[in-house]
Amino acid sequence: MTLHIQALLRHGDDFQLQVDTELPLQGVTALFGRSGCGKTTLLRIIAGLERVPGATLRFGEQIWQQGRSFVPLHRRRIGLVFQEDSLLPHLSARDNLLYGYRRTPAALRRLHPPEVCAMLDIEGLLERRIDQLSGGQRQRFALGRALLISPQLLLLDEPLSALDTQTKREIMPFLSCMAAQSGVPIIMVTHAPDEVERLADRIVFMRDGRIECIESLGAALARHDSPLFADEGAASVLHGVLGEAAADGLRPFGPAEARLWLSAAASGADTRPQRLQIRAQDVSLALDDPQRISIQNHLKVTIERIDPIKLQHVLVACRTGDGQLLLAEITRRATQQLQLAPGQSVFALIKSVALLE
Repeated sequence: MTLHIQALLRHGDDFQLQVDTELPLQGVTALFGRSGCGKTTLLRIIAGLERVPGATLRFGEQIWQQGRSFVPLHRRRIGLVFQEDSLLPHLSARDNLLYGYRRTPAALRRLHPPEVCAMLDIEGLLERRIDQLSGGQRQRFALGRALLISPQLLLLDEPLSALDTQTKREIMPFLSCMAAQSGVPIIMVTHAPDEVERLADRIVFMRDGRIECIESLGAALARHDSPLFADEGAASVLHGVLGEAAADGLRPFGPAEARLWLSAAASGADTRPQRLQIRAQDVSLALDDPQRISIQNHLKVTIERIDPIKLQHVLVACRTGDGQLLLAEITRRATQQLQLAPGQSVFALIKSVALLE
C-alpha cells in the first residue's frame, strides 16, 4: 500500500511546496531536511490540517482529497503526535491515554491498552496526574493515546525536539519499540540525523519545498555525501540481537562472525533485532589484530570503497563478517601508510563508548 501526494502550495513570495510522489506505507518513513524546507507543511497536508486547492491525496484505495472531495482529519483515522505532548491537564494520565480509545468503535480497535502500556512501559504511571509526569513520560502517554485510536497511519512532527538530551535518550528506545511492534505505518518529521538512523526504514530528503530523493536507510548511509552526514559526520547502523550479560557485565551484540561487546546495565536477553549506531570517527583500522590495546571491539572487515570526504580525510566503507556496512573516517596519510585498497581485509577497532550513545 502507498500514499500518493500531489500538491502545489505557495506561502507568500518566499516559499513554495511542490510534491508529486508515492510513499510506501511500511515501517517508519522520515521526512528529513533543514528547518523551513517544507517537512511540517507536507505532514499537515497528509493529515488534512492544510487544505491545498487542486491537491490529490490517496491513501491506498481511499481518496482523501481530489477535486472537490476532501476527507477531514477525524475521518482519516490518523494518529498525531506533535513537539508538545498536548495532554489534557484536567484528566488523569489514564484518562488521557484512553481518551481516543473510548471514542473508537469496538470494531475498529486493533490495539488495546495492555499491549500499548507494555510497549511504552507506562503501566506504573497510570494513576498519576499529568503535572506529576516528566517531559519524557508525558510524550510516551501522547504516543500511547495516538496509538489507541488504532490509526491506519501515525504522523509524528518532531516528537523529541522539545525534550532535553537525556530525556531524548530515555524515550528513543520506546519509540523504536513502538515502531517495531505496533504494525502502524509511521511518517516522522525530523531534522536530527541520529533520530533517522535509529528509527527510520526510509528517508524522504527535502530541500526548498521539494523532494530531492527517497532512499532506504541503508542506501542513504552507503553514500559518502549523504545529507545525514552534513552536520555530525558519517555513521553506521548495525542490526543485531543483544545477548545476555557475561560474567564481566559486557553483553554480546550480533553473530559470532561480527561480534561486538557492549557495556549495558540492562539484564536478560532480548530476541528482537536492535540497532547500534557507530560514528565513523570512532572507528580505526589496523592491518593486524592488535592484542595489547584497551579497545575491546575488533572486527575483521573487508574494505569495499574509499571516498575522499574533506581536507586530509577519507571515508572507508567496510563490510562486516555478516555483510553489514561499517564506516571508518581516517586520514589520507593513514590510508597511504597502510596502503589500504578495496578488497583488502583489515581489522576495525571500535571504541566501546561509541556503542552506548
